Amino acid sequence: MPASSALRRGLAVIAALPLLTLAACGYGSQAKDDDSAAKVAAGAKKIDGLDSVKIGYFGNLTHGTALVGVQKGIFQKVLGATEVKPAVFNAGPSEIEALNSKSIDIGWIGPSPAINGYTKSAGKNLRIIGGSASGGVKLVVNPDKIKSLKDVKGKRIATPQLGNTQDVAFLNWAAEQGWKVDPQSGKGDVTVVRSDNKVTPDAYKSGSVDGAWVPEPTASKLVAEGGKVLLDESTLWPDKKFVITNIIVRQDFLKEHPKVVEAVLKGSVETNRWINANPDAAKAAANKQLEADSGKALPADVLDPAWRSIRFTDDPLASTLNTEAEHAVKAGLLTKPDLKGIYDLAPLNKVLKAEGEPAVDDAGLGVK
Repeated sequence: MPASSALRRGLAVIAALPLLTLAACGYGSQAKDDDSAAKVAAGAKKIDGLDSVKIGYFGNLTHGTALVGVQKGIFQKVLGATEVKPAVFNAGPSEIEALNSKSIDIGWIGPSPAINGYTKSAGKNLRIIGGSASGGVKLVVNPDKIKSLKDVKGKRIATPQLGNTQDVAFLNWAAEQGWKVDPQSGKGDVTVVRSDNKVTPDAYKSGSVDGAWVPEPTASKLVAEGGKVLLDESTLWPDKKFVITNIIVRQDFLKEHPKVVEAVLKGSVETNRWINANPDAAKAAANKQLEADSGKALPADVLDPAWRSIRFTDDPLASTLNTEAEHAVKAGLLTKPDLKGIYDLAPLNKVLKAEGEPAVDDAGLGVK
């Protein structure tokens, strides 16, 4: 394919991503109040004089920092009288649209939508200000149809969305097997079926897909339906670490309300520390927030294995984000991006220093 055609295709795919997602799921829903969440303490003061801060996250366990921080009232505690207003999203592009429209100020999000959002705005709309989670992504297959990795060829494999983090990862892995797949249509030596995480288990049960490359808890839901974990994505990365969830902020909000941003990051650091020190209680808190947001908690046979596969970390694992961008370029979903300036880790490192923790690195992609 000529370079100019590849460039046009990449740009067309990126431009289509928000439209595809908005048509599928719209903006996020407001998270429900929970009696266990901390209320604003009497006499507490607003930070930066701000009435509220709007945060977004997904109803995925890979967004466990946000789930637990909201459920345990940790964010509200550090923000004083500045009210936390959470909103739940189904996919990254819709959260980016909400960020751009100022419907949210800060969000937990995967690397691919963060990269796409940053590059589409020519580096003007968002910054990544912290890490949240690593891991929690698996290739789960029907063991009656797929016995080994080579058997994936010729089968129908679901990913959550065109160009999302797992879609890019699967396309890259398929290319490394020597298989050819058209990134836009998903057709080729293996068929990629873009399927919302909410409906993928039903698609698997009906036999319309033979497996899925998906985040938790969808992966463990498929296992509960008889699926088998054929590959844990963490095994493909050095030290088994790769970014699955970042924290992003609108650049104008960061400039206008730096103390609020620091407070949210302090809440994130405190939440991750509590999660890692109290894994069982944290798992229960995350599940309780999922129930508050969606009306349905996860059963133990899904929750327990899903939670074990996720690592919660303040480190954004910036070098792996750069690698994921390279994978998207190779897959034909992204033109080579300039990611310099995508990170501003100064607020996080200030918080970490105050907590006696080591600084984290931006892999040379920080603000100039």
